[in-house]
Amino acid sequence: MKRIFLFLATNLAVMLVLSVVASLLGVDRFLNANGLNLGMLLAFAAIMGFGGSILSLLISKPMAKFSMGVHMIEAPSTADEQWLVATVRRLAEKAGIGMPDVGIFEGAPNAFATGAFKNSAMVAVSTGLLESMTREEVEAVLGHEVSHVANGDMVTLTLIQGVVNTFVIFLSRVVGTLVDKAVFRTERGVGPGYYITVIVCQIVFGIAASIIVAWFSRQREFRADAGAADLMGNNRPMIGALRRLGGGEPGHLSQAFQASGIAEGHNKFLGLFSSHPPIPVRIAALEARRPA
Repeated sequence: MKRIFLFLATNLAVMLVLSVVASLLGVDRFLNANGLNLGMLLAFAAIMGFGGSILSLLISKPMAKFSMGVHMIEAPSTADEQWLVATVRRLAEKAGIGMPDVGIFEGAPNAFATGAFKNSAMVAVSTGLLESMTREEVEAVLGHEVSHVANGDMVTLTLIQGVVNTFVIFLSRVVGTLVDKAVFRTERGVGPGYYITVIVCQIVFGIAASIIVAWFSRQREFRADAGAADLMGNNRPMIGALRRLGGGEPGHLSQAFQASGIAEGHNKFLGLFSSHPPIPVRIAALEARRPA
């Protein structure tokens, strides 16, 4: 219920801010005079901006199972599976959330958490991670993912994405109308200038929006690292897990779940677009904390 309220409040706040700014600048009067209804545009931008993000969140668990080939542990059949489920249950209880579904997928070291609700989320780890780390380090990684769930990171990132999507859609069409009328001087309806400008603005504004979303994603990784240390009662296991990840190439996750993983691969184009901070920076942040 709290997250539903947050979603509605955020949606309304975005529309209110855009409406007030447009009114103060006189943009609403200009747009209305040229046949563009500001209220309808705000509603359209909010629906389109939040709609795709919310839908992606709601279907994130089945998408993850399908795209990553996650084997869900319904009834643990091995000692490792029993330990994995028991560890996630203990961490979830300590974090105050419902027991997540637990799964394993084939691949190099990585892990992720997803799900629309913190009491029915999913945590999955790769076979490579289980094989390359000690149990204490695996537990720290699981604590990191459980902290993501407990912090509501999936929902909050969806809201952030929805907000920036709304701004991109709204502002690109406002600028498109201004250019079409003021520069191309289209008198009736909309001309080619509108469509060209909207496409260009959506690309430019979309890039700027991606930087904002990536920045938030990096901040939540620091919080999840700290959360894992708190759940473990010790900073060292999470530091050890990060050092192991830093010593090799983290496993590949599908595009939709890269921000949910424990780490990204190397050779990113620009750090501004990275959903995870560099591993040395994350280790330094943990080392700077007081011992958990």
